[in-house]
Amino acid sequence: MKLSLIVPAYNEESRNITSTLDEYYNFLKKKLGDDFEMGIIPNNCSDRTESIVLNWVKLGRPNAWVHTIKGYSGKGGAVMRGFDIAKGDYIGFVDADNSINVLEFWKLYQKRENAEAIIASRKAPGAKIIPPRRWTQDLSSWMFNKTVKLLFGLKYYDTQCGCKLFNQQTAKYLKYKCKENGWAFDVELLWLIEQGAFSRIEQPIICTDCEGSKLSFFDGIKSVLILFKLRWKRL
Repeated sequence: MKLSLIVPAYNEESRNITSTLDEYYNFLKKKLGDDFEMGIIPNNCSDRTESIVLNWVKLGRPNAWVHTIKGYSGKGGAVMRGFDIAKGDYIGFVDADNSINVLEFWKLYQKRENAEAIIASRKAPGAKIIPPRRWTQDLSSWMFNKTVKLLFGLKYYDTQCGCKLFNQQTAKYLKYKCKENGWAFDVELLWLIEQGAFSRIEQPIICTDCEGSKLSFFDGIKSVLILFKLRWKRL
């Protein structure tokens, strides 16, 4: 199997998750035939997300599967559970809100032979966010990135983009090593890549900010504090 794509899903009923799944599934089916799988991971949902995605899979989509996590796992826990199950030569994940559409994800897959980790970036030269973000969001993002560089020495333009792709060896290594489930999940992921000396590239993409997916300035402050906690744990 060439590709495994993991989609963590937390209370996605109101955001029409099946539209995202249709777009990805139909595109990958056209490109890869039966040589791919999509794994949807509902986690700690209190709405109808689980039943919606189960019904979607049952409607003639043999390349897709659902693995439900009933309790809290965080996005990181859901992605790592998917990595554990996935069988593809390359294993990636995307957010369920379709802020990164399948054409942008495909840019990562096309670079798969260039590095062991291909990281989507909304801030690398050539990238774009539509519509432009509010100044409070830019400020919290700037604070977060400065803290990441200070505490972990990571020199990425964008650590938090919800779209990343790894070869199987790297993905399984990350599943074994990654312990963070919440805000700092992506940072720990990239720090582990650096510690493991895996090759990586940052791929600029076009991101569409979706309604309901925006983070506040206070969310940014909270995430910075969590970075300090993660760094303490990793000392």
